[in-house]
Amino acid sequence: MTATLCDPEPDAVPLEPLRPTGLDAWRTAHPQHAAWLEATGFAAKTGETCLLPGASGGLARVLAGLGDDPDPVHGDLWGWAGIAQALPGGIYALETAAAVDPARVALGWGLADYRFGRFRIVTPPTARLCWPAGCDRAAVTRALDATTLVRDLINRPAGDLGPARLAEAAAGLADSFGAALRVVVGDDLLTEDYPAIHAVGRAAAEAPRLIDLSWGDPGAPRLTLVGKGVCFDTGGLGLKPAEFMKTMKKDMGGAAHVLGLARMIMDAGLPVRLRVLIPAVENSVAGNAIRPLDVIRTRSGKTVEIGHTDAEGRVILADALTEACRESPDLLIDCATLTGAARVALGTDLPALFSNDDAVAGALLDAAAAAADPLWRLPLWLPYRRQIEGKTADLTNDAESRHGGALTAALFLREFVTPEVPWIHVDMMAWNTTSRPGRPEGGEAQGMRALFGMLSARYEAC
Repeated sequence: MTATLCDPEPDAVPLEPLRPTGLDAWRTAHPQHAAWLEATGFAAKTGETCLLPGASGGLARVLAGLGDDPDPVHGDLWGWAGIAQALPGGIYALETAAAVDPARVALGWGLADYRFGRFRIVTPPTARLCWPAGCDRAAVTRALDATTLVRDLINRPAGDLGPARLAEAAAGLADSFGAALRVVVGDDLLTEDYPAIHAVGRAAAEAPRLIDLSWGDPGAPRLTLVGKGVCFDTGGLGLKPAEFMKTMKKDMGGAAHVLGLARMIMDAGLPVRLRVLIPAVENSVAGNAIRPLDVIRTRSGKTVEIGHTDAEGRVILADALTEACRESPDLLIDCATLTGAARVALGTDLPALFSNDDAVAGALLDAAAAAADPLWRLPLWLPYRRQIEGKTADLTNDAESRHGGALTAALFLREFVTPEVPWIHVDMMAWNTTSRPGRPEGGEAQGMRALFGMLSARYEAC
């Protein structure tokens, strides 16, 4: 992922960032280039570049536009991604006394490097940046590698990444960092009491499974990550329309996120006892598929009435969250592409955050702002709990109202979380609907860098 970031080169082309407010002063200081700026129309807009020729005809310098003010959420992150994509092949070196964050420069540049080339030949980027002075290379590389992992996993089609291959991806990660991995497959889920995972996944050609990764000192604070791993979601017997099914390879985006976050945690050596739980299934149609108004028992003992077979993600998460709480972790985090309602409320770029702990939620929002990786907190609004009460079972997976669907889904998950366990739930899109600089259409990591920032602050001093 860092192929476009390199060690300093003496012949690198200087790259000078400018904002519109500084353009007149720059022209005054460099009158020999004033006519060229006028002719090219360079206005220092975000992502805009101006190539300045040298006396011998080569490229002497590049002016990089950063716009009027930093984006209040992302800073200049995506502006640097745009600059990286706009420049011709060559090696560039940041040259500035301006207030730019060298890590943000390198991260934006590296994110523009991403290409999904598993099934076709892609053209690699050719504009390289020397690592900026003062940049924490390890931290930037860690974020880039984890983002690549998340994007690659989500972008793989379901025919190439079913539950078995998702488990293989977890095994590869475990091997890389010396973690232990255990996978419970098929009818063994019933033997080991994960009935909800089995019920949702039993109709698929590939058996459902629970992926269970552990790493770190058993005596360290326990951190457990749970990720929704629906490798493809047809909607079950409540079949999705074709246009909504088209992107359902991304319904394992929560699993991809917890694997990416686990990679960052293990690479950084955070002093935690890490556990990752991923219920991996396909929600398919067959004669043994769960039916509307079926009642299934969960690992917790609570029963769930299946109001809709397309609300399966919360059902499999119920078993995983119950198992996670069995160890009373210091912190529990789940990530899931759970509801369309969260997208209606917040759009596709902004994941919804729910938590039963105000201090933990506040720390995460602070980390999100620092990492330019936004989240927005929504409430666990207890008066809506009545909407998930079942008529023939303890709970229903389909709230009686169409309103507040992200909230009722979060309240459903809350039923399987021990109240004393600090818990974060992130409901995300995990997908870019269009291509923008550094954010190509397809799978996307959302909130992962924010989560890692919060965890680093929480545990590095332990």
